Amino acid sequence: MFRVNEVLNYGGLKYRVLALAGDQVVWICIDKTSGMPSAVYLNDLSNSIEQGMLSRSEDPYEELAYIVPELESSSYNKRDKNYELIKPIVVHPQFFEPKIRAALIKGVVAENGTIKKTLYNLLRRYWQRGQTPNALLPDYKKSGAKGKKRKAVGKKLGRPRKYTPGVGVGVDKQVERLFRIAIDRYLLKDNGLSFPYAHRRFMELYKNYFPDTPESEIPTKWQMLHFYKREYGQVEKLKKRTCLIEYNKDKRPLIGTANSNVLGPGSRFEIDATIADIYLVSDSDRGNIVGRPVIYMVIDVFSRMVAGFYVGFESPSYAAAMQALASAMTDKVEWCKLYGLDITYDDWPIVGLPNAILADRGELLGHQIEALESSFGVRIENAPPYRGDAKGIVERSFRTIQSDFKPFAPGVVGKTLIKKRGGKDYRLEASLSVSEFKKIILNSVWYHNNFHVLEKYDRNIDMPVDLDMTPLSLWNWGIQHRTGRLRAASEDALRISLLPRTKATISDLGISVFGVYYTSPEIVESGWMHRSKDIRRPVGLYAAYDPASADCIYLFPFKGKNDYWVCKLTTRSREFQECSFWDVWQVKNEQKQAVAESKLKASAQKRQLESLVAQTIKEAGRNAPDKSHMSNAARLRGIQSNKAQEKDKERGIQFYKPKTESKDIPAKVILLEGNRQEEDYSYPDYIDELFDTEDS
Repeated sequence: MFRVNEVLNYGGLKYRVLALAGDQVVWICIDKTSGMPSAVYLNDLSNSIEQGMLSRSEDPYEELAYIVPELESSSYNKRDKNYELIKPIVVHPQFFEPKIRAALIKGVVAENGTIKKTLYNLLRRYWQRGQTPNALLPDYKKSGAKGKKRKAVGKKLGRPRKYTPGVGVGVDKQVERLFRIAIDRYLLKDNGLSFPYAHRRFMELYKNYFPDTPESEIPTKWQMLHFYKREYGQVEKLKKRTCLIEYNKDKRPLIGTANSNVLGPGSRFEIDATIADIYLVSDSDRGNIVGRPVIYMVIDVFSRMVAGFYVGFESPSYAAAMQALASAMTDKVEWCKLYGLDITYDDWPIVGLPNAILADRGELLGHQIEALESSFGVRIENAPPYRGDAKGIVERSFRTIQSDFKPFAPGVVGKTLIKKRGGKDYRLEASLSVSEFKKIILNSVWYHNNFHVLEKYDRNIDMPVDLDMTPLSLWNWGIQHRTGRLRAASEDALRISLLPRTKATISDLGISVFGVYYTSPEIVESGWMHRSKDIRRPVGLYAAYDPASADCIYLFPFKGKNDYWVCKLTTRSREFQECSFWDVWQVKNEQKQAVAESKLKASAQKRQLESLVAQTIKEAGRNAPDKSHMSNAARLRGIQSNKAQEKDKERGIQFYKPKTESKDIPAKVILLEGNRQEEDYSYPDYIDELFDTEDS
């Protein structure tokens, strides 16, 4: 009915069962600091249970069973020493008999030289706390009153001063209030102020309250630091001294995992960009340093497999993200052959549309990505601003990929541009070309997908223990045993849906996009380019364009449909053949700037012309003769005769005629070297030979 070591509640006091001796139960009260074990009959305890006076209770010393003291520590040595001292008594089967216990205690005292009081205290602790060696551990945790305030009795607490003059002052409620004001105002802010600075501000505040206090009697920095550590918790200090953005990104505890939100391969892609830590040179001229390229990565969350990437010099934007997504959703076999990597579909089997794409708000936020959502059902998720930890998988991949070339490649970005004696500027050491860098990144991605071991991957319960923890193995296993298979889509339709879009205007010159004109057979047949007022042209149409090529655009002529017409450059815009839209935008900006400067000059000259015309007209009015004596009819009749006189006067003007000089007299030749005749360099005369009738 009762078990050894269980705790019983009888009459409001707790008792521990020490042993079962026939029809008796040996127990001891654990709520009293005195007393020894005693025996009670089982029948009496049973009756007490029926009367509601006895019940089972929780063990208040249960935690002692989980304590493991350090080897050779003070607690460890004291526990073992005390247990060896009382062991002859506690192991005796009749320890609860007073006479037998007294004889055992007397023998231990005689043998070890200890006193009875010590033995009784150790025995009582052993029996009350569970009859285990850990029951004899010293209660060091109760020593020192850690975290509690001390009461000062007439003098300052703590050790007395040895070198600093003065006695010091105790910390009372007024000093604590000033401590708290200085700490809250200067220290618990995300401005990076130091603790000594906050203490100096406290000293100023203290002097304002107590101006006659000597400098040596102001509460010290250590007193304030003790108050700061005692009154403010670690989490509170960390939150208030850290910027909210930095705290959410780098400091807050991470409880969940990325894999808990994905069902399988293709459930979610993460995309992000970074600037590579290396300077490259141009492919056409290796002497030209072109700077640091941008790397876009698209990674499958479930398998950690790189689905696609982009390396180029387009700044992080939708235009660059579009190229990375296009590579992630299409076949990579032919693309890899361009860089000398022969693979099969099984080596890189990611082809198709994922269920969701997680990206920053800058790249995939706006109407341009809505075509991918509405046409193919891909859910676009945007991470909160300043929260790179929301895309931790793709963020970590940048360091992994770049670690393959950073220890070896020249031109890698260093910690500082300040050169030490004999040092070099790492930018001048650049020697890798753009195409060579793309080849390195491609091979690094291929190695990561096929051979990189994911040691810290958080497995699911249904994954086999012998599964190779490589991205490709996880992808293939997930395709067979999980949902989330990529959905198939036409590559042409997919690429056009990913292209950025802009409004297009229609006129008799064609379709205008960024000031460049396009046309197509469908546009000509529709009659939109006919020059007639009766022609009605649609408005509000959109066209997709590839930033890398301005040779053609894709016009969507019907609103609400995905049908498109391929439009090519007209002869009016032939200057942009084989150019990119970045070239178009640059040329158009330069042209507009030149036109604007020309308009400024024309405006100034126009004002001068208008002033000259006005002045000439004004002078003509002043020089006009008085014709009041002639009638209007007489003046009109004289127009023809006046015109004839003016014509005769014009014909009599002597026009300029160029004068020709005669060169019949040859120039005199002066020989500079004696009487040597000058060689004849004139064309030879073959007239005699041409008309010679004899055969040569």
